[in-house]
Amino acid sequence: MTELPHDAASDTAAIRNYPRIYQRYERLLETSSDLASTLDLDSLLARIVQVAAELTEAEAASLLLYDVETQHLYFEAATAGIDATMGKTPIPVTNSIAGWVFTEGKPILVDDVLRDSRFFREVDVLTRFQTRNVLGAPLRTKDKTIGVIEVVNKRHGMFDQDDVRLLQTLAAQAAVAIENSRLFQQSDLIAVMVHELRTPLASLTAATYLLQRPDLPEDQRAKLGATMQSEVRRLNEMSTDFLELSRLESGRVRMTREPVHLGGLINECLEIIRPLAEAEQLQLEDNTDRTFPRCTATAIG
Repeated sequence: MTELPHDAASDTAAIRNYPRIYQRYERLLETSSDLASTLDLDSLLARIVQVAAELTEAEAASLLLYDVETQHLYFEAATAGIDATMGKTPIPVTNSIAGWVFTEGKPILVDDVLRDSRFFREVDVLTRFQTRNVLGAPLRTKDKTIGVIEVVNKRHGMFDQDDVRLLQTLAAQAAVAIENSRLFQQSDLIAVMVHELRTPLASLTAATYLLQRPDLPEDQRAKLGATMQSEVRRLNEMSTDFLELSRLESGRVRMTREPVHLGGLINECLEIIRPLAEAEQLQLEDNTDRTFPRCTATAIG
């Protein structure tokens, strides 16, 4: 097993290979919103393993989730290189590499699985797949570990620290997306709210991670800053919308029908957006027909 401490030489190599590394993180940033917006659990899990294999340049990837009742891990998704029928086979949390990752809540990099006593050989027998090396990361939410994601057999060379960081970041986003999908299946307002908020939050998480890199070009830094500003604005708008939705669902609001003068309403709307228009050097004109009759509208109070 390769230990995972901070390695200055590895960091130097990462800076030297920056263009390739940045492309992989950019791909991760694009993926974050995609995962956060996927509601169907099976589709989500399939997408996660596909991206995991792609980002780490691995031959295959798999995802295991923990079953509280049986206290075992089970394969829930795998790339085409692995036989998906293994899903019914329980993987023990003891004496298995995935189990170690789940129990310790830490990533693991095994360069030669045949030299590691924790390698659960039955998996290769069932899947007709020959595992040489493996990289695993825990799927952790805020307060618990829900499973493990593994990538196996680096296509060229061996897994390195950049692969570890990429898989850890993906695993963190994947865990949130999985919990979000489970919540959404409950079909209540909270589930909907969490799902909608996770999309901009996922973009913000990936952007802030990239901004911590000291070698990030200034033009990319500025682009990420603009992305963050846009997502924060979207979060603010969502919070207002969800507040109104919660008031409506709880019955704490009263709806009344009352007469409304359309000309006055249009003028009021124009005054609200006028400062924004002026900031963009746009001129607003009111050509409303003042002879509009009053109409009846529903007001929320």
